[in-house]
Amino acid sequence: MSNQEASSLAGHFLIAMPGLTHPPFARGVVLLCKHDSKGTIGLLVNQLSDLCLGDVLTQTGLPCRIPSIIERPVLIGGPLQQERGFVLHLEHGHWNTSYRINDTWSVTTSRDILKALAIGQGPHHKMLVVLGYAGWAAGQLEQELCDNSWLTVKSSEQIVFDTLLENRWNAAIGLIGIDPLQIPDYTGHV
Repeated sequence: MSNQEASSLAGHFLIAMPGLTHPPFARGVVLLCKHDSKGTIGLLVNQLSDLCLGDVLTQTGLPCRIPSIIERPVLIGGPLQQERGFVLHLEHGHWNTSYRINDTWSVTTSRDILKALAIGQGPHHKMLVVLGYAGWAAGQLEQELCDNSWLTVKSSEQIVFDTLLENRWNAAIGLIGIDPLQIPDYTGHV
């Protein structure tokens, strides 16, 4: 494994510090999908959009009559390309454009996964649909980490799939062993 691979944060959470107040990152939890010398891409996993999966399927011409699919919330994945959809899931499927983040996570951007969801054959329980993504140029995230804008910790599928949206930030902070009430809303260096 190269140093670049060893230092990758792909598959980790990026947790916004309280001083980061700009939407959509305020109290944000980002699952990092790609992190290398060229930059970083991630998906917010705790910011609710105004849409449900039924809306997205209707807009893409895929009728669905499965209430558990239609009613699933769609999240804001980040401020970039919010018209672009991503399905974050655990199982590494056979869809056209799936990207394996690590041994746990995959993300798919192709229409075939939406078709599978619409007919009840996609990754139902362990998946999130998000619109848009977060991105950082080469070195930008590292600088933001040095500026104490973010904390990082290995991700947890339990937080992404089993924790209520409004509790995911606190739960992610808890993975580090920090009481969220003890974190100041300002940053600085000693």
